[in-house]
Amino acid sequence: MPIRLKRPSARIAIASLYLCTLSGCVPIVLGAATATGMAATDRRSLGAQMDDTSIELRVGSRVGEVAAPTAHVNVSSYNRRVLLTGEVPADSDLQAIAAATKQDASVRAVFNEAVLAPEASSFGDRSSDTLIATKVKASLVAEKGLPSSAFKVVVERKVVYLMGMATKDEADLASSVASRVPDVASVVRVLEIVPKEAIERIAPAKASDASLAQEDATYAR
Repeated sequence: MPIRLKRPSARIAIASLYLCTLSGCVPIVLGAATATGMAATDRRSLGAQMDDTSIELRVGSRVGEVAAPTAHVNVSSYNRRVLLTGEVPADSDLQAIAAATKQDASVRAVFNEAVLAPEASSFGDRSSDTLIATKVKASLVAEKGLPSSAFKVVVERKVVYLMGMATKDEADLASSVASRVPDVASVVRVLEIVPKEAIERIAPAKASDASLAQEDATYAR
């Protein structure tokens, strides 16, 4: 059963994105509003953190070569799992960018949240997303008992995407906190759910064992 939370000003969707196929994947370049934790307290290994930075640069460059000039697409990577957001004008762009994304041998999974749109988001829209991302990250940091460095925050069109490695309780709490930030339209989880005992065994910045994680299977819109 999909998990749904509501508040007066917006419907909050807590979800995991589906792993997309080559034909259905929507690809990206750099540019999403994001906020991340410091490397020293990150649950990924240092190697995974470096890989994620490289993936974003490589895929962003490839997408820039194949996407239409009017496209605005973003790539965000966490633990070698890539989230795709933004706007493209045609289906052909979606497929071309998807192919470019999947060509990267370091990418473990690709999740599609890009949309077809005749025009890219405006500078004002992107500035608003950046502000929302900053507020969400600050709220996560302020929440007692929540390891904010376990999450990467991406915001596109007022939709908050939570990436990271977390226990189910941490994921639920982070989603609730993000949903209460003003101007947030919805919250989507793109998380690896990790057992609590595994988190306790793993030192900060050394938690990049994909075998410990399972996909969070709920998708609500």
